[in-house]
Amino acid sequence: MTIYGYARVSTTNQSRNNTQESQIKALKEAGAERIFFDAFTGTQIHRPQFDILLGLLQPGDTLVVTKLDRIARSVLQGVQLIEELLEKGVAVNVINIGVMDNTPTGKLIRNTFLCFAQFERDMIVQRCEEGRRIAKQKPGYREGRPKKDISVERLKELLEMQQNGLIGVSQCCSELDISKTTWYHLIKELGLVENEQIT
Repeated sequence: MTIYGYARVSTTNQSRNNTQESQIKALKEAGAERIFFDAFTGTQIHRPQFDILLGLLQPGDTLVVTKLDRIARSVLQGVQLIEELLEKGVAVNVINIGVMDNTPTGKLIRNTFLCFAQFERDMIVQRCEEGRRIAKQKPGYREGRPKKDISVERLKELLEMQQNGLIGVSQCCSELDISKTTWYHLIKELGLVENEQIT
């Protein structure tokens, strides 16, 4: 009988309570002997490490998570997963709720928490969409990442070093924290090289 822990952080939300370190600390305190970890958004159905963990769980084992939304965001997905684990003989311990069971009260508690988790996610998606819609109405709006504030003098210095064979384009991009596409676009836009020199 093994106590497994599972932690997941969202690639879009790194709040203090959901960091990898805080989850792992809580899982260890709850007795987790082996801990699996994923860094994926909660909307994704398949998570590599969680899928591996599910394949290892045997009757008598315990799965520990800090919150229900670490293993499921939709009510349907969460209910199905927990019921399958309980039927298999695997105990499910959600630290901020307690040990799950198939009693009417246990089902009510987990379904309520899952409903709130899904509601929270839906509200986040809605706020993001509203923010994007408002931003699109502003003059000069552009899709994608905001334009970086690049020092022209530093760009010229790096370009001269690159043209003299002292460093490569990759090093220049790393120094400025930009992509190669942005590098070539900037030196062309600023007229630092002739068009035929851009490849």
